[in-house]
Amino acid sequence: MTPPPAQGPAHLITPGSADLVVTGCTALTHDPHGQIVFVDDATIVVRDGVIAAVIASADASADASADASVTAGGAGAVPDAAEHIDGRGTVALPGLVNCHTHTPMVALRGIAEDLPAHAWFNDWIWPIESNLTERAVGLGARLACAEMIRGGVTTFADHYFAMDTVAAAVEESGLRAVLGQAYFSSQGPKGRAASLDFALRQRGAADGRITTCLAPHAPYTVVDADLASTAELAREHGLLVHIHAAENREQTDNSLSRHGRTPIEVLERAGLLDTDVLLAHVTGLDTERDLPALGRATGRVAVASAPRGYLKFGWDTTPVRALREAGIPVGLATDGAASNNTLDVWESMTLTALVQKNVERDPTWLTARQALDHATLQSARAVGLGDEIGSLAEGRRADFVLVDVVGPHTQPVHDLAATLVHSARSSDVRTTVVAGHVLMRDRELLTLDVPGIVGELNALLPELVDRSHGKRIQEYEG
Repeated sequence: MTPPPAQGPAHLITPGSADLVVTGCTALTHDPHGQIVFVDDATIVVRDGVIAAVIASADASADASADASVTAGGAGAVPDAAEHIDGRGTVALPGLVNCHTHTPMVALRGIAEDLPAHAWFNDWIWPIESNLTERAVGLGARLACAEMIRGGVTTFADHYFAMDTVAAAVEESGLRAVLGQAYFSSQGPKGRAASLDFALRQRGAADGRITTCLAPHAPYTVVDADLASTAELAREHGLLVHIHAAENREQTDNSLSRHGRTPIEVLERAGLLDTDVLLAHVTGLDTERDLPALGRATGRVAVASAPRGYLKFGWDTTPVRALREAGIPVGLATDGAASNNTLDVWESMTLTALVQKNVERDPTWLTARQALDHATLQSARAVGLGDEIGSLAEGRRADFVLVDVVGPHTQPVHDLAATLVHSARSSDVRTTVVAGHVLMRDRELLTLDVPGIVGELNALLPELVDRSHGKRIQEYEG
């Protein structure tokens, strides 16, 4: 295949050495209309943490004689580079984005299974979370970062407590993140103040890899006045708001019964839909009432969908088709590992394609290419980074992964998009790169000591999971 017009030919390889060059891969790119185009035998050139070019190697060879900085070798002529990766047998994808998770909750993976949401929260999760320490949060976040690096995730949006420790884990791991300190109205004004303080202090940290947001928990745990104050703070400081909303149909029905408004309408009345807002889940969307409300929004509204958890809880799923037709980006997510058991966004991509076909009773929706779009560019837009990541293109951050497609479960390849979505797995990710830095090469993690993290975390678990004190950080009523 030929590269999309937006990428241009080999003259994009300007004189001077590169920091990183990948050769011989097939690159997943987007054309000017947002359609996916696969570029065969591609060269990816990275300088200063940014993609300088994605070109067909044949074009690089043709232009070699006109550029003294280009030397023959590998799959064609490439610039001199401090680091070279042979990408033969792999597909280069924009790094996956986990649009909604609670990374420290990997410490609670499998702790409460086969329960309805109210029992899961009230009898297990919120009693255990009253035991949280900064050390436990930091270790959980580091283990989660390792899992996501291995699964091809390069950016995650986190919504939790003790977020300074999560920011430290992001710095250490090399990942990119959108972080928000969660709060409830039961904490009083100090909860919202702490969320703002964190957002302002950590914005731009980790060499610019950390973006921050405000993180009220949900309309059923944060009162209208606090939601309105959050909207004002978001507008004043130019911050994204990341919040759970209409997580399931029961929440929507309860909200209508108590307030005469859906959770989405509650957010609209508070002014949050006139800010940039990321809504987690939205499986309980009332299409007749909520789509008009979302249509009236003057802010950038997006949704994060985590289909595996919905299947476990027996919920409906996010209405991706209706939201997409309304022009609302839908990004992919895992939620926390306590409910989802995994931070595997690749699985979320596959499940999104399959579940949407099932609920719509339409085998033509959602296609493999659409699923890849949601996993890449739509997810980047959902977390507010659509101009920086989500696409392999000149000027974008050099956040990408190399996926092995030569295994027996991915061969032969008749339709590469279908192979990636329905045959490949997160374990096929060979190399993970963020801001031009290699975080995993040939399945070897380079930034985190997993055995050390697991050993220390396991030592903390008996005290962490103790529920004998009878306390809860919050009451779940939906």
